[in-house]
Amino acid sequence: MIEHCLYGIKVFSDLALFGRPVPLAAVAPGEHQALDFIQLPDTGELPELPEALLLHQARSRELWLYSDRPLERSVPGQPWQMGVAGLVNFHWRGGESTLYYQSEQGCTQELLVFWFVHIFLPLYLTLERGYDFIHAAAVEVADEPILFIAPSTGGKSTLGDYFLKQGHPMLSDDKVATFLHEGKFFAVPSHPHHRPFRQVEVLGYPVEHFATCARPIHACYLLEQGEPDDAVEISEVTGFRKFEELLPHYLFSFSFLQQQRLRWLAQLADQSLVFRVHRPWNLDRQQEVYEAICTHSRSI
Repeated sequence: MIEHCLYGIKVFSDLALFGRPVPLAAVAPGEHQALDFIQLPDTGELPELPEALLLHQARSRELWLYSDRPLERSVPGQPWQMGVAGLVNFHWRGGESTLYYQSEQGCTQELLVFWFVHIFLPLYLTLERGYDFIHAAAVEVADEPILFIAPSTGGKSTLGDYFLKQGHPMLSDDKVATFLHEGKFFAVPSHPHHRPFRQVEVLGYPVEHFATCARPIHACYLLEQGEPDDAVEISEVTGFRKFEELLPHYLFSFSFLQQQRLRWLAQLADQSLVFRVHRPWNLDRQQEVYEAICTHSRSI
């Protein structure tokens, strides 16, 4: 079995997920049981899973979540399946740490790794481990994690890419795993790949400077698009507005996890610094935006 570290948890797999291992120092603080990720053995028929929920539909891929009962919080022994139509199925049972994959014809290892690392594992950690994920990019400035939050095509990956090119370690390109530990919200290194381009089913470029450990979140920066000639302005978001700004960027908003989601958002908003960055929509001024955020982050 090959050892990896993904989203702060050790993962032992029967195949090499990446060309080089993730630093094992990236294991998150606290108790996190390791996972096994192996091919489903051919041992007969699987249980029927009549309850189905369409998670996502794009082009030729449909993403489904299945179980044997109405979808609620996972309970010990409950069978689950996440299926990528025509490509691969992932199976597990509630409370257990072995994850199985079942590839279909035409599923390459690259596609298997993409769907496992980028989509399935965050879903599993949300349902089973109480992780909360926010749609954001995250880098370190002076060893402190800062998050860039914006809607899709809002520029967070582009800005994150600029920080990487200046030598800042990356925590996550797109999905930031968070959890509460000893009264602080930690941002967890995800996987060492970066995708500053619009392309599906691709993890992206390997990242040389990858964060080596989970750290408490230093600040969240909400990226606001301005005109090409606008000045860079950073202003603090306070009170209930923090909750309202963060809510749309929470991933996996299942109705049966609503209480977990709202509790997490309320605590995160109460404990975290949130700032709005009004920046020119002009790639030629990225250095100016970069310097402004670095100076601001270090000042707090």
